[in-house]
Amino acid sequence: MQRVPKLIEQELITPMLKLTILIILIFSIAARGAETCSRVATINYQEILVDVSNKNRGEGLRYYLEKDEVSRGLLNEYQSNNIPTWKSAALSTAGTALMIGGLVSSGSGNSKTTRNSLLFGGATMIAVSYLISKTNQYNNEYLLLKSVEEYNKRNTPKIFFSPTDPKQGLGAGIGIGQEF
Repeated sequence: MQRVPKLIEQELITPMLKLTILIILIFSIAARGAETCSRVATINYQEILVDVSNKNRGEGLRYYLEKDEVSRGLLNEYQSNNIPTWKSAALSTAGTALMIGGLVSSGSGNSKTTRNSLLFGGATMIAVSYLISKTNQYNNEYLLLKSVEEYNKRNTPKIFFSPTDPKQGLGAGIGIGQEF
């Protein structure tokens, strides 16, 4: 008789524990993403914030880069590439749906395999979506650097800007690392 309550208790605790871990993980990632961006460029010995907001990254340089048509075009392309796409949102949503489906599914035997497959597949889809998004964002930084270089070729005052922190290096090739 005491085995039945323990089985019921284990079946209820395991999904709740998984859900709690998932919620903690989501909130910790969100808290890390809320960091303020402090990239600066030096113009006439003054430091200018490059990213005024997360929505329009590079907007702090627009006043100077608008003077040059090529630089303005590269800056506009840089900003348009930073907009999230529906594909990454759909992939993340599908992954989340699979994970929720895996967490709420119950049963034994063959459904445990299905449950684990849903959890693993959902986590994989979310991870792939995140890596693709960060890689695109990392590779997009080249456009901002190229925009500044094009401006510096033909205009004054010169802009001194490095998209990466020299202390940290360039980071991994797929864009994993500190955001700024």
